[in-house]
Amino acid sequence: MSRRELDAAGIGDPALRDAYTRARRLNARHGRSYFLATRLLPRERRCAVHALYGFARRADDIVDGLDRHRTPGERDRLLARLERDLAYGLRTGGGEDPVVRAVADTAARYGIDPALFADFLASMRADLTVTDYPTYAELRAYMHGSAAVIGLQLLPVLGTVVPREEAAPHAAALGMAFQLTNFLRDVGEDLDRGRVYLPADLLAAHGVDRPLLEWSRRTGRRDPRIRAAFAATEALTRQVYRTAEPGLGMLDPRVRPCIRTAFALYGGILDAIARGGYAVLHHRAVVSRGRRAATAAVGAGQLVRARWRGRGTAPADGAEGRTVPGPGARR
Repeated sequence: MSRRELDAAGIGDPALRDAYTRARRLNARHGRSYFLATRLLPRERRCAVHALYGFARRADDIVDGLDRHRTPGERDRLLARLERDLAYGLRTGGGEDPVVRAVADTAARYGIDPALFADFLASMRADLTVTDYPTYAELRAYMHGSAAVIGLQLLPVLGTVVPREEAAPHAAALGMAFQLTNFLRDVGEDLDRGRVYLPADLLAAHGVDRPLLEWSRRTGRRDPRIRAAFAATEALTRQVYRTAEPGLGMLDPRVRPCIRTAFALYGGILDAIARGGYAVLHHRAVVSRGRRAATAAVGAGQLVRARWRGRGTAPADGAEGRTVPGPGARR
């Protein structure tokens, strides 16, 4: 991790600096679009975002990564171990896993509700046994823990110009919009793991079920019913983005370029899916490197303009996200 980022965040302990650095590496390796947007954040807040993402990635690796031959029971035990380590870290600031130490430190610095981590881990555990979601309502309940809470964890780090509870529903919706985008993009890979994250009632409305998806994945052949179902999923996802969008203006002006860039990059994935004819069962839709760079450049321009309007200006008085801990705040 950049020494300047760590210094700006007031992280001086060598072991803790190493923990945050490891979390940043996970973000850089696995979250290309998100990591690119994170570069637009004020330097002192980047470490916290990397810690939150790194912890989420650590749990996801237990569920879906590591040795493919691990049984669900073995993965459950690893997840329980991570959960115990986090509980210890949230109480003491320690932790066996360096990424846990980083996220525990972030939670303490920014006053992040521990229940958000518990909800997240509950959804991760569901992935060990649940393979589909009959209705969108049931999928939303899963996404509360797997995605909405990520937006809520980030909110104290980002800061707001309105009371935090006013921005919270939009932050939760943005997390779900990002995850729905990933679900549609990764539907083929998820199917290979035995899971379908698209609601069965939405698929059935277009004559699609799991066997049809498996047939298309296996044979490489397309079907107009699948295309229609995936187009409907795209429309549903864009509706969630519209719910999230008003929250962008509720954030600290200094972080808006970052979140707007992430908003645009993930929306670009939906654009790529549509341009490719919704053939996500057969190839992964990606935003080109050039488009990612162009979107980031727009965000950088927004950042420059925000700084010109008032470099270092804090959010409005009375906003819950107004005060950001400075160097040494926790210790």
